[in-house]
Amino acid sequence: MKKVRYTKKFEILINPTWDQQLEREPLLAFSFILSTRNNQLSTVADEILDLLDAGISESFIDTNKTTKAGILMWLWILGAYEIVRTMCQASNCFSLEYMEKLRPLKNKLAKIRMPDSKMEKQGKKQPVSSNRSPWCEVQKTKDLLIGDPEEAYSTREIIDYYFSIIYSLTSKDIMGNHEASYSKPFSI
Repeated sequence: MKKVRYTKKFEILINPTWDQQLEREPLLAFSFILSTRNNQLSTVADEILDLLDAGISESFIDTNKTTKAGILMWLWILGAYEIVRTMCQASNCFSLEYMEKLRPLKNKLAKIRMPDSKMEKQGKKQPVSSNRSPWCEVQKTKDLLIGDPEEAYSTREIIDYYFSIIYSLTSKDIMGNHEASYSKPFSI
């Protein structure tokens, strides 16, 4: 299995220009705090994947490691959803092309988040059984299945999907900062 990690290894820039900072972290142009939160999510994602790699093998499951990975994944989903929700709420600050990629991510994160946060199926007033494990280990792929057990999602796949969308953002996709999204009418 290919080892994928999401924390960006930045070289140290001495007195970087704004353009150099944006080239490295375009989300800064929208929100410094959201960019920082995203960097924190990448660190947590790497820890989750390290725990899964160390905690699951063909011959055993280390429940201490998978439990910690499951707990961190629940928190990661909540954080990822809030970052994406905030960006979608400020859709006028992003290019239409980028929003077309971001909205499906928000929908998928909402669908995964809902069974654990509200104990119901997303978009329905139907309960998700509370007599279940919050996740299921998959030994072959060293993975956890999360969300509604009837429609579970791969931890590895959702982390990868999130970062593929977030890291596809360029400074050209940002039309304004977070505060500008509250201006009526919106202008740059």
